[in-house]
Amino acid sequence: MRMKIKRIVVISDLQVPFHDKKAVKNVAQFIRKYKPDDVLCVGDEIDFQTISRWSTGRDEWSGSIGRDRDETVRVLAELQVRHLSRSNHGARLYNSLSKRLPGLIGLPELTIEKFLHLDDLGITYHSKPYQFHDGWVMVHGDEQSIKPQGGLTALESAKRHGLSVVCGHTHRQGISSFTTASGGVLRGILTGFEVGHLMDESQAYYTRGTFNWQKGFGIIYIDRKRVQPVAIPIEKDGSFLVEGKRYG
Repeated sequence: MRMKIKRIVVISDLQVPFHDKKAVKNVAQFIRKYKPDDVLCVGDEIDFQTISRWSTGRDEWSGSIGRDRDETVRVLAELQVRHLSRSNHGARLYNSLSKRLPGLIGLPELTIEKFLHLDDLGITYHSKPYQFHDGWVMVHGDEQSIKPQGGLTALESAKRHGLSVVCGHTHRQGISSFTTASGGVLRGILTGFEVGHLMDESQAYYTRGTFNWQKGFGIIYIDRKRVQPVAIPIEKDGSFLVEGKRYG
């Protein structure tokens, strides 16, 4: 009897409250219909703009952090996320405390897990690389230098880990591989997969309107030892194609 092919949806860089609401709604509807075996979020689920180093004189007095947190919780639930990676935006909570109010470090309510109600949502938080299949790990993507072409940052990360990598952070989509062989014998293949982003680009004021990003998400098919990553681009109207079907 042939084993069922496992299907994993991977999303990244929502940066709530700056997420693309139409695209996120369409992806959530797709997940409900598609019923994947798992949903991974490689981080930057919340922007934390009110406590970022860019917030001085701009967002720090907005009082929006509670609303932003509640919206993030709602979006993570809607997308049925089950695994969440640490990320540079998520780390803003701890970093802000360590620089401004270190006396509050260790307060359970101010850990990222409690702050985002991850236990209530059934989401496992990974502060270290999460190996979701033999030879493959999920990381955020900010652990090394950033490359300008989609897929190359993930491939650099894969070479460092010695494992294939799925990541985000760059807001780019791309798949790139590196093969080792000697004497005509294939030794191994490492693959880097960047899944894109789900942010509303018009709200990324820090880009000043110039960026090299691709909106989308990823699907990873697993058939025993075979792993096939597929990038799903999202069009300007929030629609996308998966396995010959149009969503949104």
